[in-house]
Amino acid sequence: MNISVLLQHSHQHLLKGLLRTPFRRCHFIFPSSVHLGSEISCTQQFNSFGFHCTKWMLLSNGVKRKLCVQTTFRESTEGLSDKEQRFVDKLYTGLIQGQRACLAEAITLIESTHNRKKELAQVLLQKVIVYHKEQEQLNKGKPLAFRVGLSGPPGAGKSTFIEYFGKMLTERGHKVSVLAVDPSSCTSGGSLLGDKTRMTELSRDMNAYIRPSPTRGTLGGVTRTTNEAILLCEGGGYDIILIETVGVGQSEFAVADMVDMFVLLLPPAGGDELQGIKRGIIEMADLVAITKSDGDLIVPARRIQAEYVSALKLLRKRSEVWRPKVIRISSRSGEGITEMWDNMKEFQDLMLASGELTAKRQKQQKVWMWNLIQESVLEHFRTHSTVREQIPLLERRVLSGALTPGLAADLLLKAFKDRD
Repeated sequence: MNISVLLQHSHQHLLKGLLRTPFRRCHFIFPSSVHLGSEISCTQQFNSFGFHCTKWMLLSNGVKRKLCVQTTFRESTEGLSDKEQRFVDKLYTGLIQGQRACLAEAITLIESTHNRKKELAQVLLQKVIVYHKEQEQLNKGKPLAFRVGLSGPPGAGKSTFIEYFGKMLTERGHKVSVLAVDPSSCTSGGSLLGDKTRMTELSRDMNAYIRPSPTRGTLGGVTRTTNEAILLCEGGGYDIILIETVGVGQSEFAVADMVDMFVLLLPPAGGDELQGIKRGIIEMADLVAITKSDGDLIVPARRIQAEYVSALKLLRKRSEVWRPKVIRISSRSGEGITEMWDNMKEFQDLMLASGELTAKRQKQQKVWMWNLIQESVLEHFRTHSTVREQIPLLERRVLSGALTPGLAADLLLKAFKDRD
């Protein structure tokens, strides 16, 4: 449906109203007294709220300017009952007001696998994204939060480090959110979720929020909804987001597609370190921290530090403004923690000034979208009636050796294509 509206005021006053309009295409007539600025600024202003400017025209008489705006933001409240709308509004309002209970409930909602709850989660996320864009504009386009991924082998002291590091940040006035991802049981699907028991002081800090989540078999040690949880934490006012992953594996660098900085924590005594850690993880690291550098472990920690300094020099440079560093830290004595934070702030400042951080986040948005597409397509494929009927039969033929896995996959794809 099309509608023409005569605007008497600047377009900025109508943006929030536009979000509630049921129209998919609107034509706005601006009197000559209304100042819109350049075409470019108008396009950016509307795009930040989910609109796309498709046409700009200055009429020959110079009295009217006509702007055709086609929304790319589907009216998210369509189809919601009054109860569902009140529920989403309550979560959104509580979230942006900094209520921890609403943040916890919102993350629980996005983690749900129930179809209707997944739809409600997307409505909430869309509202948070709009709010997030508004706040970034008020912050002169700078990111609202610093996202840091923390990885390392089991026993490296990740939780102990986060406890000390998080307390130091909250004492300096920061609000810290920790998304701790625990491995799930292949049998029950549950996990220990014991990070809060290892971060007792930080879990009681009102300026910190710790959210353990099971991986539920997700490859790479990060949950399906980690990106969404990061967005909700930022909407809740947390300016430092720490994502603690399961451990080091070949696919662990998936977390690097969600964060601004990837930090690798390594213990000082673990055998042949350069062979024990996957090269792909080292290549993704922006900072390497040798943990437990105290007492009898100081000497091996210095040795491992020297080895990694030499190894990093051989790797291809990924940034024009930052060279990965190797430092030693101790979460027991506090040695090196302040230096580590200084290095992290230096990284953020350099990446922001060079524009690399903005480009990195834009690339991550694409990766996020395509990951969700792949997941949705695979789920649609597996649950399709024709394919679902063929899967057990073909699995048995593969196990018996009658079919190769590749041929079985081709037959399933053919059945899916010929479903109509």
